[in-house]
Amino acid sequence: MQKCKNVVPSCCKSRWSSLSGGLNSGLSSELSACVRASLRSAYLGCMLLLACFLVLPGMAVASQKYEPMSDQVLLALRSALRDDKPRAPLFQSAVHRVDWLSQMSTRLARRIPNFQERVELIKLIRYEAQRAGLDPQLVFALIEIESNFRADAISPAGAIGLMQVMPFWTDVLSNGSSRQLFDPRLNVRYGCLILRHYLDIERGNVERALARYNGSLGKPTYPNLVYDRLDRNWGYRFAGPVELVSKSN
Repeated sequence: MQKCKNVVPSCCKSRWSSLSGGLNSGLSSELSACVRASLRSAYLGCMLLLACFLVLPGMAVASQKYEPMSDQVLLALRSALRDDKPRAPLFQSAVHRVDWLSQMSTRLARRIPNFQERVELIKLIRYEAQRAGLDPQLVFALIEIESNFRADAISPAGAIGLMQVMPFWTDVLSNGSSRQLFDPRLNVRYGCLILRHYLDIERGNVERALARYNGSLGKPTYPNLVYDRLDRNWGYRFAGPVELVSKSN
């Protein structure tokens, strides 16, 4: 039998000399304590890592499911997708524009360091959201959850891009090439149109539309996650001159 005096854990070495006289039970107890401590630390570390992993942006990825739609709805979606009007997001005033762009740019700077790229994406998201009749801030929150603003993101389910659009939508609405979903402009347009479509199906119920977008209709987890990001990271209220005047009265 091999001797084990050289494999005593470092945390037990200080006890070795005092136990060397008849140490079997004492060393066994000490080793057991060390093993239990190590296992407990490893278990807690795994649980913490798992907890962090589950709430990372992009983990609650979309998995839209194909549902038959009327020819009228299909035509409307295809027409909206092909619309090539210049992108011009709407603002209440020039002051509102500067204030909103500045705030959104600051919040997104860590994820997209390049200023020009960041501002273009911010304006794109606002324009496509407004065009689809959606709250831009809600779309920002959804994109954070879906891809953490990574245009090249691909989910285990096969969803692609910023808004994690499922490739079957390109067959339904376009030429069937899923590579177009890596283009931020097209991806955000697809995503906003799909969410608008689901909102119409659910008669304006945002929670159900979000759950349908995620493929988890009937479960509150995904809508709550989006609302949490909206409240924490993307809420916005413009304190323009009219509001400031009214507060002073």
